[in-house]
Amino acid sequence: MNNFLLLPPVVFIIIMGTVLLFAHLLSKLSVKGKESAGKTKAYACGEDVGEHRLQPDYSQFFSFAFFFTIMHVVVLVIATAPVGFFASIMGCIYIAAAIVALLILFRR
Repeated sequence: MNNFLLLPPVVFIIIMGTVLLFAHLLSKLSVKGKESAGKTKAYACGEDVGEHRLQPDYSQFFSFAFFFTIMHVVVLVIATAPVGFFASIMGCIYIAAAIVALLILFRR
């Protein structure tokens, strides 16, 4: 038990205690006072921002996010595949399926 402080539950308790202590100490430093007109407004570097809301269109972003996901899952599965003939065949099939998925994703 030389490494008692390295056990995950003990480390968790120590870190949680430290975070709670800092949160309590920093709450004493936070600004408390009367309500002002601009206290609940979004900060925009001193610029006066109107109340309009921007509605971004993520339809073009989806294909890149899906590509990123497919490639990372393929790399993770291939990198952790066991060594052997059957695993190599399954890896090739998995890569071929990923290529088909990407061709479908970026078809015109």
